[in-house]
Amino acid sequence: MQNDCRQCPFNYKAAATLSDNSFDKLSENHIVLEFKKNDTIIKQGMYSTNVVFLRTGIVKIHLQGPYHEQIVRLVKSPTYLGLPTTFGDKINQYSVTAVTNVEVCFIDVNIFEKILDENRAFSHEIILELCQNELESFHRCANRTQKLIRGNMADALIEFADNIFKSDIFILPLSQSEFANLVDTSRESVSRVLTEFDKDGLIKITGKKIEIINKKSLKLISQNG
Repeated sequence: MQNDCRQCPFNYKAAATLSDNSFDKLSENHIVLEFKKNDTIIKQGMYSTNVVFLRTGIVKIHLQGPYHEQIVRLVKSPTYLGLPTTFGDKINQYSVTAVTNVEVCFIDVNIFEKILDENRAFSHEIILELCQNELESFHRCANRTQKLIRGNMADALIEFADNIFKSDIFILPLSQSEFANLVDTSRESVSRVLTEFDKDGLIKITGKKIEIINKKSLKLISQNG
């Protein structure tokens, strides 16, 4: 499925800086595909030939470590996926899998490079996002290794509410095993801490639906680790 990128309802902030000529190039050199939940969008170890833009939905970024696969983070649309590995190595250094049904735009990498060369403001916005993502990764790594499980669980729930869903009521997008992987603990610990948070009146759990009742206290747990 192809369309005029000027009319794209999911245009990224950086796109506002593009010239008409660049929009024409994008429109002629991209394709939009739909992926269902659990479909692989980017596969670790495969050659990268396209820039990937997440138009709708939520994905997880994960990579195979020396002992097991690690979920690094969840990402919501709209955003670019895999830019560091596309331009830095050409071989995908991690995988991206759909957590919900998603729409993804694949852009020819050579065309995208030309657009970066021709649009300084666009390149600046892309660099800013890459820098922000790197800093967030540093903080996330420090938190995971230095906080206890309750602190990491509180971090994850606040991240879901404030950044992923923009709501204090949401459907948990991961299984408990995946959630455990995200916060570096066991599935049993995730179940135990969620139950504790529910009993303490911090959250309300109904099936996979989470409602944050006392965000102030949850943030205190996050801060204290």
